[in-house]
Amino acid sequence: MHAIRDEPIHREPVAALRRVARGELVLQLSDQRGGVGRVGGLPTDEDLVALAAVARAGVHDRPETPFLVPWDELPSPAFERQFLGFWWRTRGAWTPDAWTLGLAVIAEGRPIGLQDLTAREFAARRSVLTGSWLGLEYQGRGYGTEMRAAVLWLAFEELGARVAESGYVDGNEASARVSEKLGYAPNGERIVAPKGHPVTEHLVRTTPETWRRDLVPVTIDGLDACRGLFGECELGPGEWASI
Repeated sequence: MHAIRDEPIHREPVAALRRVARGELVLQLSDQRGGVGRVGGLPTDEDLVALAAVARAGVHDRPETPFLVPWDELPSPAFERQFLGFWWRTRGAWTPDAWTLGLAVIAEGRPIGLQDLTAREFAARRSVLTGSWLGLEYQGRGYGTEMRAAVLWLAFEELGARVAESGYVDGNEASARVSEKLGYAPNGERIVAPKGHPVTEHLVRTTPETWRRDLVPVTIDGLDACRGLFGECELGPGEWASI
């Protein structure tokens, strides 16, 4: 799936995205440590294997999972198989009406986490949802804010989103702080049951008027050739067809 094929750019969403800029849609930012970081590029299969190892080493130190689905608690090798399978299925299921962009977070030359951006009926709704995780050893360094800022820039500044939503369960203070720093406001609560018992999820949202675009400068390369794949503009019958 990660090979660049000699096919028209419209034939496969993943191939189309990966052909851009000789293989990557790149979101680049000036990080808070004075260097340049990357939140970008659809992860190659090699990246996914590396990310699985990072996640297997630990993504939180809480007694209860911070995720709506406790995917990180499966035993090996079931964990690695579901991790790789999930992202392969996500890439293969992409359509302009329903997509999840999973971006590898790169620091110190290696993948350290994953940031995703999801939309359904984006052309009509102009609404996105974010989710993310970082390896435990990389937390507390500002990466969480930077990676979310990068996809918010993509959503608001480039794709014309009107709303970005997220959420965090009780006790996930790190996610709550990231949301607050980036200009999210409370948007209600709901009860979820990740492991069969009730937990409160706090819902948050931000808009182009309220998000902190000044917090992390972001530049994006390679987007123009695949805008239609995000539902931002219409694709002709020769560019996309459902069969």
